[in-house]
Amino acid sequence: MPSRSLPDGGDLPEVVTIGVSITVPEPYGSAIQDTRDGHGDPLARSIPTHVTLLPPTEVPRDLLPDIEKHLSAVAGGHSAFRMLLQGSGTFRPVSPVVFIRVEEGSQECRVLEAAIRSGPLARELAFPYHPHVTVAHGLPDEVLDLAHEKARAFHAAFAVPGFCLSRFDADGVWRPWRGYLFGQG
Repeated sequence: MPSRSLPDGGDLPEVVTIGVSITVPEPYGSAIQDTRDGHGDPLARSIPTHVTLLPPTEVPRDLLPDIEKHLSAVAGGHSAFRMLLQGSGTFRPVSPVVFIRVEEGSQECRVLEAAIRSGPLARELAFPYHPHVTVAHGLPDEVLDLAHEKARAFHAAFAVPGFCLSRFDADGVWRPWRGYLFGQG
């Protein structure tokens, strides 16, 4: 998990797109990314495998120090937990997404998401929050059907020690920026 402080902003645009997520560890992260790539998802290699806690959000770069303090406080007030990813689901017909379900740890994700999406990161969501790991997005129905079927057998259990702030760069890639460990403020 990256641990560097956020830059002072001199090399950043006026508005930065950020996201906060739980990184799915290896070997599971690469396996899901390989599967996503195998389905022909063009986003497979530009988005690390994760459970979203804050979706892509544009923020003024001047707000980054306040966001860093906010995320440190949120992480400091929570404890590590176990996550179980198992089985598949879909948001169709509302959204062309197939995902792996968060069977254990979903309540912890909901609590974290609400805490993160407050203060300097308060914002409305387009859809109600539902913790998941995307395996196919925006692909033809037959590919989404196949992804849904294949993901049913997926099973991974791991400890979640914290979350990660990422930045969406001009090249279209999400890059981890700073990690926040639970229980540390």
